[in-house]
Amino acid sequence: MGGIEIRGLCKSYEVEGRKLPVLTGIDLRIPEKRITVVLGRSGCGKTTLLRLTGGLEQADAGEIRFAGSHRTAFVFQEPRLMPWLDVRKNILFGLRGRERRESGERVEEILRVVGLERFEKAYPSQLSGGMMQRVALARALAYRPSFIMMDEPFAALDHFTREQMQKELLRVQQAENCSILFVTHSIDEALLLGHKIVIIEKGRVKKEYGIGEAGEERNLLEDRFIGLKRDIIRHLEEESGSAVSIDEQEGTRDRLGGFL
Repeated sequence: MGGIEIRGLCKSYEVEGRKLPVLTGIDLRIPEKRITVVLGRSGCGKTTLLRLTGGLEQADAGEIRFAGSHRTAFVFQEPRLMPWLDVRKNILFGLRGRERRESGERVEEILRVVGLERFEKAYPSQLSGGMMQRVALARALAYRPSFIMMDEPFAALDHFTREQMQKELLRVQQAENCSILFVTHSIDEALLLGHKIVIIEKGRVKKEYGIGEAGEERNLLEDRFIGLKRDIIRHLEEESGSAVSIDEQEGTRDRLGGFL
């Protein structure tokens, strides 16, 4: 069975001469060909988990096991495009030799997948924020990763662009059948995107939810999702001892007419 197995993962950082524990023993299985969403408050360790799993940092203890060979690509909150390169060249940026030739032949297909087939020669300054994030996603796809690591990639976008990008991501995931580990602090985003949701609190996995299969249309006003949201909020409140903030309930009162 493919995917990622994480066992006993620990990570601390040194701050002013003291060890600050961030992850204190993560045990988790991340399935392939699904979107696994890591949800939690700021500072809970979710981005550290993403960076460790993607190989950007080394853990203090524990292990991360990929089934077979693996390649990971990242999509960050900022698109991080090269302003002097057009869309096509940004997608191929960083690839060399055979990989660049093979991905070059596939660029048109990738552009169609992310909805940018008419913008191949455009430069970042000519693109909207949502379009730049599509280029960042296309660049990740061109790398042919076994897993795409996404660190709050839509957080800086306005509400309507963010909703559109969430729909685009679901469409791309289904078209490419790719594996995604997605970090967010938005409960709504987790419920809209995740096939699996993992709540991280104080450096550990507190709760896991299996949400549904790819292609499922989700209406967060349905009783099922209202119930899931209530349960997620309850778990977050239990750990902190305080109510989840309006930012963390993003869109809740608008969507539910003030009813939680």
